[in-house]
Amino acid sequence: MVYPSKLHMGQLLGGRYEIVRKIGEGGMSHVYLAEDQKLQGKLWAIKESVSLPQQYGSIQDEAELLITLSHPRLPRIVDFFAPDGDGYSYLVMDYIQGITLEKYFSGYRGKIPANTIMEFTEQLLDVLDYLHNHEPPVVFRDLKPSNIMLTAQLEVRLIDFGIARNYKQDQVQDTVKLGTVGFAAPEQYGSGQSDARSDLYGMGALMLYLSTGGKYSEWSGDPVPYIRQDIPKALIPIIRKLLQYAPEDRYQTAKEVRIAIQQISKGNISNRAARVTGAIGTQVIAVMGVSSGAGTTHTAIAIGHYLSRSFNKVAVVEMNVKSPSFSRIQQIVNGKETVSRAVERKFEVQGVDYWRQTARADVIALLAGSYNFVVIDLGSYRENDRLEEFLRADIPIIVGSGAEWRQQDVTAMSISLAKHSQHKWKYFLPLAAPDAVQRMRRQLNTSNVFSIPLQLDPFDRSEEVDRAFGYIFQGVVPTAERRKRFRFGLS
Repeated sequence: MVYPSKLHMGQLLGGRYEIVRKIGEGGMSHVYLAEDQKLQGKLWAIKESVSLPQQYGSIQDEAELLITLSHPRLPRIVDFFAPDGDGYSYLVMDYIQGITLEKYFSGYRGKIPANTIMEFTEQLLDVLDYLHNHEPPVVFRDLKPSNIMLTAQLEVRLIDFGIARNYKQDQVQDTVKLGTVGFAAPEQYGSGQSDARSDLYGMGALMLYLSTGGKYSEWSGDPVPYIRQDIPKALIPIIRKLLQYAPEDRYQTAKEVRIAIQQISKGNISNRAARVTGAIGTQVIAVMGVSSGAGTTHTAIAIGHYLSRSFNKVAVVEMNVKSPSFSRIQQIVNGKETVSRAVERKFEVQGVDYWRQTARADVIALLAGSYNFVVIDLGSYRENDRLEEFLRADIPIIVGSGAEWRQQDVTAMSISLAKHSQHKWKYFLPLAAPDAVQRMRRQLNTSNVFSIPLQLDPFDRSEEVDRAFGYIFQGVVPTAERRKRFRFGLS
């Protein structure tokens, strides 16, 4: 039953939020787009829910739950109106522009590209890992296509926390049995209490659903013949394990699943690239600055052009979407004053392919292509989903300041990321003095700290910088002939 709504277009909720239009509805709720009258132009999503008097606490629980969460793949709640006399309450949260995975799936007629399915899986496991390690742990309990939003960049966002709950260790089973048939774990129907493993079942159901074109979401009968041929075969036992009836027979954490899938992804990428290039596969160099202005983009460009003098296929990828640098370079290359969004994001400078404002799904596609090296410009360090690209890279590079009074920033960043393995990391300190480099090596307990010589033009060859890169990359990359110089400052 769909309850009637109290809201209508043009209505002002709480003297602040003007209702623009309805954007969704369910049995017990309606969702509206609203414009903030105090912050002109700011749009929010308002969820109107209806509950019986004995259930008034549930919507309050949802609000309190969302308030404690902070993750780029979750909506941020900004306001809450408690149930009125008729049981109507309102949550004001981030408006996520995009479409649901359900609509995206329908648009592809059930045949979403295999690499895109893998990318969605990785993103969902990332947010599930966050929820399950929250204090207290949070179980989403309704992982299905209609509860997953996709932005224009194919970034995943989880929506509708209506049945999410905090895990209660001393509770034998769920008080309320909720979840969508076909995607909910067996224990959500009364066989036990739902926990993190229930969401992992839902993850397996979603993976099977996408992999079979919507034909299966449960491991009943034999779904293997219906799994598409382009889906990695090694993914099948992972899905099957996720869909085990007993929670103890499944993977126990999202991290375990992520590790298993990353091994598959890396193997497929390497094998595919090796067949195309005859080499060991696409190598990823991720460049991240300790802070803004550290020279991250400059360094990524310099590395890309250094590599291109020895390898035919090199790409420099911009994943720092707020940076105007690649747009400016493309303007110069194209001889235009501005670069519109409709313009092809790929352009070339001296044989190096540049990819402007690139989403993670596109990066995975690049890795499956013919590039020898992909150099990713991640911008400045933030504790968000971009950090994962840095951690997964073959050569992660941190760019810090060469000024001694700023070098503690590098140490602080290393400490804040101490839970991650750092043995592969390389630290670039432009123009740092030799004694400063030695001091940083002692503080970080690594020899991978290097001073980078001055290079005014990252597109041009510098003998001194080439020698430094040759030493840093252990002489694996040979030198090549000088090419025509590209000047960034050209109008």
